[in-house]
Amino acid sequence: MAGKFSETRNVALATAAAIAVFSTLVLVLLRVFDINLKIWVVILVWALIFQVSYLMIRYTVNRFIYRKIKLVYKTIHNQRNGNGSAKNTARKAESIESVGQAVQEWTSGQQNEIDELKKMADYRREFLGNVSHELKSPIFNIQGYVLTLLDGGLEDPNINQDYLMRTEKSINRLIAIVEDLEEISKLESGELRLNLQRFDMCELVRDVIDFLEMKARRNNTQVVFENKTERTVFVHADKKRIRQVLINLIENAIKYGDKPDSKVIIKAFDMDENFLFEVKDNGPGISEESLPRIFERFYRTDKGRSRDTGGTGLGLAIVKHIIEAHRKSISVRSKLGSGTTFSFTLQKA
Repeated sequence: MAGKFSETRNVALATAAAIAVFSTLVLVLLRVFDINLKIWVVILVWALIFQVSYLMIRYTVNRFIYRKIKLVYKTIHNQRNGNGSAKNTARKAESIESVGQAVQEWTSGQQNEIDELKKMADYRREFLGNVSHELKSPIFNIQGYVLTLLDGGLEDPNINQDYLMRTEKSINRLIAIVEDLEEISKLESGELRLNLQRFDMCELVRDVIDFLEMKARRNNTQVVFENKTERTVFVHADKKRIRQVLINLIENAIKYGDKPDSKVIIKAFDMDENFLFEVKDNGPGISEESLPRIFERFYRTDKGRSRDTGGTGLGLAIVKHIIEAHRKSISVRSKLGSGTTFSFTLQKA
């Protein structure tokens, strides 16, 4: 308790000394003007005034001012850490400086929360704008095709079949967007439970390559798998979800390949307790400013081209959520004109 009231003690001492000095000057003046006061009386009165002033001022400061400061400290602590430990930590308010530091820390924390809320508000506005834009295109297409058919196109054999097929394509696009949004919602809310099992990743990669063979052939893209571990790659993961990850990554690499010799290489590496997997292409690459946002929902590095290829803009966001649900991470490295490489890890089985 010795250092607890150092500031209040100093204030009390200084104020009491000032009062005592003033009182002494009054007494000295009384002696100067021949008022008969003995010197010991002056000293006694000075000491008495000083002591009484000191005790009263210190009591007042401690009773009223310090209690208010401690109340502020306790309020800030309750806001920051909850009510459970307020009694214990309130005792740490050793000085006005400690309370000032607590106020600064609390203010800084509040400002960080405000900045984060502003960022999330901007993100929500951008996300809602992207959703409406993505849904608007297929809806307007469907509306145009249906109105054309109703206005007589249904009887025209030259356009009725074509417009019905286009309508089906736009409907499938709407369904894909809604399903991907539902998928992300489940992943973010934790509703989707992983079915972890032991399986051969090499077998799964080859299965996905076979599944995308026709699409790769149409895009003149060669897809190959290189097992750098020189052994069977057994992992502990959700096979269905990892298949989804591979399809998204490889399909993206195929879609954005724009060279006559487009090539996608999937590699597996041994990394201690994990296996590292890479999906690498020799496509146009991604600009440096786009890399930090590549896993955001609906973010597109080339918006017009992405829509032409039929993607929903949600594939990479889903990939990131699935990998993080496995408590692993995914990264991307790329340079314009030098292709793109996505890397993720999975636990060995």
